[in-house]
Amino acid sequence: MTIVYENPKALLDVPTHYCPGCTHGVIHKLVAEVIDELGILDKTIGVAPVGCSVLAYKYFACDMFEAAHGRAPAVGTGIKRTNSDKVVFTYQGDGDLAAIGTAEIVHAAARGENITSIFVNNCIYGMTGGQMAPTTLPGQKTETSPYGRDTSREGHPIRVSEMISTLDGACYVERVSVDTVPNIMKAKKAIKKAFQNQLDGKGFSMIEVLSICPTNWGLSPKESMQWLKDNMIPYYPLGIKKDKTEEVK
Repeated sequence: MTIVYENPKALLDVPTHYCPGCTHGVIHKLVAEVIDELGILDKTIGVAPVGCSVLAYKYFACDMFEAAHGRAPAVGTGIKRTNSDKVVFTYQGDGDLAAIGTAEIVHAAARGENITSIFVNNCIYGMTGGQMAPTTLPGQKTETSPYGRDTSREGHPIRVSEMISTLDGACYVERVSVDTVPNIMKAKKAIKKAFQNQLDGKGFSMIEVLSICPTNWGLSPKESMQWLKDNMIPYYPLGIKKDKTEEVK
């Protein structure tokens, strides 16, 4: 019998702690498939954050470190600089990367650290109960903005990919989504390129993945996918924000 599909070897077969409909599982799978396809499982080291994906070390079959809140890029930098032959990636949410970890991601990119960052943006703090995040949209209701985010009081959302793309040390920055099958395929392609850039020694790459949080949004998974399409993508346009690998061709 011909095998047409197998679970990625880089992804462990264990029960998930994620809420029903959460797309972290989809993103985990894409990262694992890329690791398998590039044949780098034995030399990959991941760095887990604080947030919904705090338990990422339970799912990936590669070596994993747990970083303090927001410090994954700093930890990843240390790992890569002392183990230059390894492939290092961080996996972080918008609260971890874009709030308490803003300095770490900005300076890792500015230095051009040869690591890969996977940034999962669902516009809300998931693990801690649904508070407003740096990426929460204007008017979006959360536990700490129950009447909707008021930009005159709480400021504007941060477009992280656009910000990181302005830094000279950043090699490749792309924003993708996992709301449809075609977009999932594009997301995998972007993640694979980010890992390949590291293998080629080209420097810092970050892939921002627009994701959903049905539990804290108070929507069904199907409604959440539509909300992402109608609200998040217009504010956070998909596509490549910077690609030095194309500039040199």
